[in-house]
Amino acid sequence: MLKHPPHAAMTRRIVPVAGVAATLLIAGAIAGTSASAATAGPRAATTAAPHIAPRTWAYDPVTGKKVTVYKPAGSTPVRPEKLTHPQRDDMGLVTAAHTKKHAGMTPAAAVSGLPGIDVSAYQGNINWAAVAPHIDFVYAKATEGTYYTNPYFTNQYVGPYDYGLIRGAYHFAIPNNSSGAAQADYFAHHGGGWSADGKTLPGALDIEYNPYGNECYNLTHSQMTAWIKAFVNEYAYDEHVYPVIYSTFDWWNTCTGNASGFQNNDPLWIACYCSSAGTLPAGYGYYTFWQYADSGSLPGDQDVFNGSYSRLQALARG
Repeated sequence: MLKHPPHAAMTRRIVPVAGVAATLLIAGAIAGTSASAATAGPRAATTAAPHIAPRTWAYDPVTGKKVTVYKPAGSTPVRPEKLTHPQRDDMGLVTAAHTKKHAGMTPAAAVSGLPGIDVSAYQGNINWAAVAPHIDFVYAKATEGTYYTNPYFTNQYVGPYDYGLIRGAYHFAIPNNSSGAAQADYFAHHGGGWSADGKTLPGALDIEYNPYGNECYNLTHSQMTAWIKAFVNEYAYDEHVYPVIYSTFDWWNTCTGNASGFQNNDPLWIACYCSSAGTLPAGYGYYTFWQYADSGSLPGDQDVFNGSYSRLQALARG
């Protein structure tokens, strides 16, 4: 795990990830938005004629522009499974359980980039005074489905902020439990909100292996893709920023048929416990975050941001 002096020293490792120039990869992805984006009001056009779908604006972190977002309509089939352990469902535990089934994967010994972690109720309350000097960002699980909130969220989300870290929240998706729009609303109203303050990252959608049953939640490729689109658009409609998408290539390929199009709006957070980030979902030429291990010297899963600290701040500012 990369380490560097405390934030007060303002000394940072700004190293592009394996063979890729961060300025090329990230500058366009999270360039500052226009002045009009900062002054436009929320729900800008929701009073349109009845035959026009409700719409508003959102910041697109991929293009750095303000774009129009239409409120999603329709939903995917709902066939809820018995939910017994939401407190144990997080990025690292679920992903690792499936990743270890695949032979030939060699975890990275060291990874270039800005270091960070993601945490959940599994880690409990964290001593941020001890952890903060070694990382630049944190993502904390806020919600799952429409029925669970992380009881340690205040410590894991407000704590990093108090120690000068850039923080964000993520939602663990259970697509066959309720619609994408319903889960995006639940997330936005239970810790997943976004502020363009330079310290709060866009919310992240954790879409991956089903911890309760069928790997793809008994949804077809088209149904899963539609569910993700509904979540992404509803979150953008609510919070005026598109979310980050976290997944593995294996799950994305298996459960969406390697759907493309999300690269136009949603930064990619790839999980791969291997020597490199590996194959990326269709359309993505680079990743923004890489979760490269489910354990390490710091709490939670181990991550890096693919760019400089100023680019990380830009993603948090919108």
